[in-house]
Amino acid sequence: MSAKAEMEFAIEVEILGRVRHKNLLGLRGFYAGEDERLIVYDYMPNHSLITHLHGTLSADCLLDWPRRMKIAIGSADGLCYLHHEANPHIIHRDIKASNVLLDSNFQAKVADFGFAKLIPDGVTHLTTRVKGTLGYIAPEYAMWGKVSESCDVYSFGILLLEIISGRKPLEKLPNGVKRDIVQWALPYIQKGDFNHIADPKLKGKFNREQLKNTILIAMKCTDGNPENRPSMLEVVDWLKSIVVEKRKKDIKIVKNVSTTTNYVDENENNDYVDDDKTNNEGYIMRKNKPRLPISESKMRK
Repeated sequence: MSAKAEMEFAIEVEILGRVRHKNLLGLRGFYAGEDERLIVYDYMPNHSLITHLHGTLSADCLLDWPRRMKIAIGSADGLCYLHHEANPHIIHRDIKASNVLLDSNFQAKVADFGFAKLIPDGVTHLTTRVKGTLGYIAPEYAMWGKVSESCDVYSFGILLLEIISGRKPLEKLPNGVKRDIVQWALPYIQKGDFNHIADPKLKGKFNREQLKNTILIAMKCTDGNPENRPSMLEVVDWLKSIVVEKRKKDIKIVKNVSTTTNYVDENENNDYVDDDKTNNEGYIMRKNKPRLPISESKMRK
């Protein structure tokens, strides 16, 4: 045990004890005795997101497009709770694929709060030592140690591109230069070739319009200027509006079919909708609002 490890353990226990949300890992208990520090939480039978994207389960491709959207929305929801509902607000500082755990229904659970920071009311950012994982760290945080909620938004944007593409946040090119996932995706976006960004393991089985809009949200989150990034409230709203629109279209099609067949599959597309019916109703009520204030012409060059 070191002082650093002791501090991270204490922070994680405190944060896990504070938060209560379906998309955040819940604390069952902990043990601190002699040189052992243990945290007890629910068993996650589907492991972590990184296992499915890059690890031992990646070849099985258990993450079809609906599940990827469900995981993206769940992760965003959990992060939104930390930023806007927890009191005081919490900056995670280490959003990445290995810190998104998956339960038996592939519900996302954001985990690992060892680097988290509590933000008092009225404070916009803190200056601190840089902690996190290369490839996910926002540029202003990496250069000047300025951490804010927008740093988590940047990390989430990287995670979103990773979920869509199945590529790692950083890759080493043959000449030894490292290229991040945004640099890789940008040329395809500028050409309007969004389908090329989709994970090849999906074999073309994805919703084209959802893919395009989700990529544009990811690019908005990873804007180099933190002031141009959306809040996680906006990100959640945009992502849910994408799947709600798809759900509404599918319902209309099923209803048309049911006039002749008298059959409606109540479970159809249930991977596309959030389990919280109140939220869905709220988003449908606001369906006339502009949803995605992002256009390809506004993408940075």
